[in-house]
Amino acid sequence: MNVELTLPTRKHEDFRYSDIEALQGLWPILPEEIEVGAGEEATHQIVETGAHAVARHLIITLGKDAKFDLRILTAGPAYGRIAIDVRLGEGADFTLGAAQLATGSETLEIVTEVTHTSLNATSAQIIRTVLAGHSVGTYLGRIAVERGADGTDAEQSVRAMLLDRTATANARPELEIYADDVKAAHGCAVGELDANGLFYLMSRGLTPPQAKRLMLQAFIAEAFTGAPGETELSEAAIARLEKLVETGL
Repeated sequence: MNVELTLPTRKHEDFRYSDIEALQGLWPILPEEIEVGAGEEATHQIVETGAHAVARHLIITLGKDAKFDLRILTAGPAYGRIAIDVRLGEGADFTLGAAQLATGSETLEIVTEVTHTSLNATSAQIIRTVLAGHSVGTYLGRIAVERGADGTDAEQSVRAMLLDRTATANARPELEIYADDVKAAHGCAVGELDANGLFYLMSRGLTPPQAKRLMLQAFIAEAFTGAPGETELSEAAIARLEKLVETGL
């Protein structure tokens, strides 16, 4: 297990938007290794809703035809960083659904590198971020398709919602492809709640906070659809949304 001992700076691409002062108290980050053998299926959830700072680095290896479903909710840490490195074998399938909810001066970040090493592997990443106050939310994600990894099907869907214009969203989806016969796509959007949607819901009798809360619930739910713990994850996210709606009015 390789552990980087030198504290990075913002000159390092993967730490460009990090809170280096907060990171210093957590460094070095010990990697957590997860291996899913050939033909096996596994799921994992990370829920960080406490006030303490947290930094984690997952190294995931999927064997031939293995399946792994990873869901993440970070909502509350003053600083929260989740880094994920995944290598997919032939026919493997990886799903990541993640939600970041921040307010005040919180800084949350998800950094992923998903590498397709062999034939016919699939991966999907759905990242949803809601930010209020002066918070910062970051997603840096790279899909790498190595030579010979024909038949790859990979996608990233990254969306961030700003409840206050003082909040900051950073998003960098990236593709690096060295194989033929590949399906790979990424989409990225940063914006505010749709005014027409809010008006419609209020015209149906909802108050502005109720309308905003309902729209945000639907937005966050996209990251957890189909997860084994979908209900529990959604309930935890909804509880946190209450605070964001109050501060982001």
